[in-house]
Amino acid sequence: MAVYKRGYQRYQGELTGRWTRFLALPRFVWPRLIEQRLILIVLIVSLFWPLACVAFIYVANHSELWSGLDNDFAQFLQIDGRFFRYFMDTQAVMAVILAALAGPGLIAPDLANNGLPLYFSRPLSRLDYVLARMFTLVAMLALVTLLPALLLFAMQGGLAGFDWLWKNLRLPVGVLAGFAMHILLVSMVALACSAWVKWRTIAGALVVGFFFILAGASELLNNVLDVTWGVLFNPARALYTVWSAMLGVEAGEGPGAWACGAALLVMAALVALVLEKKLRPVEVVS
Repeated sequence: MAVYKRGYQRYQGELTGRWTRFLALPRFVWPRLIEQRLILIVLIVSLFWPLACVAFIYVANHSELWSGLDNDFAQFLQIDGRFFRYFMDTQAVMAVILAALAGPGLIAPDLANNGLPLYFSRPLSRLDYVLARMFTLVAMLALVTLLPALLLFAMQGGLAGFDWLWKNLRLPVGVLAGFAMHILLVSMVALACSAWVKWRTIAGALVVGFFFILAGASELLNNVLDVTWGVLFNPARALYTVWSAMLGVEAGEGPGAWACGAALLVMAALVALVLEKKLRPVEVVS
C-alpha cells in the first residue's frame, strides 16, 4: 500500500508513566534557570536574612551571652510569632523578585514560538502543562521560603527542646501554611503574566507590579475614602493579615483574616481564568 493511502492512526504502544511525563518539563528547565546570573544572585542574597535569623536564635537560646543586660533586651530576644512574621515578610519579598525573574521564561517562549500544539499533541493535558510549569517555580521559591523556615524550626527545636515545639505548635504550622499560600499565589501570578505577555521583561515587571503597585493603590484608596477595606485589593497586606492570624500576632487595623483569605481566593480564581484563556493549542479568530 502506498504511503499516501495510509490513514492516520493513533499510537497504540506503551506510554511512559504520568509522573515521568510530568517531571520532564521541570527537569530540563531547572538547569537553564540556575544558569541565569540574576537568578543565582537573588538565590544567594536570599540566604542573608535566614543566616541573620540563625544567629538571632543562637543568641536567644544562650542566656549566658546576655545575662547581664536589662529585661527589655531579654524580651527582645524572644522566638515567637512576631519573630517568624518578620522572617516571612523579608523572604516573601525575595520570593516575588525571584518569581519575576524566573517566571516569565516558563510559558512566554512556548507561546511566542507556537510550541503549545507540540506539547498538547502528546499525552499531556493543559492541566498537566500548567502544573508542571508551576512545580518548576514552586520548587525554586521553596528554596528561599519553606527550606529556610524548616531549618530555623529545626535549630530552635534543637536548642530549646521538644517542649518548646509542642507548646508553640501553631508557629511551624502557620509559617509553613502561610508560605505555601504565598508560593501558590506568586507562582500563579508569574505564570499568568508569562502567558499574557510574550515579552519576558514586561512580564517580569507585571509580576512585581501585581504586588507593589496594588499595594500603593490600596493605600491610596484607604486614604482618599477614609476606609480600611482597601487592603483587600493588596495581596501582600492580605497575606500579612492571614499570616498574623495563623501566628497569633496582631495585624493592625483592617479586615480580618477570613475576609483577606476570601480576597486572596478571588485573586487566585481570576489568575486561573487568565491561564485558562491563554493556554490553548489553537485560537479561533472570527
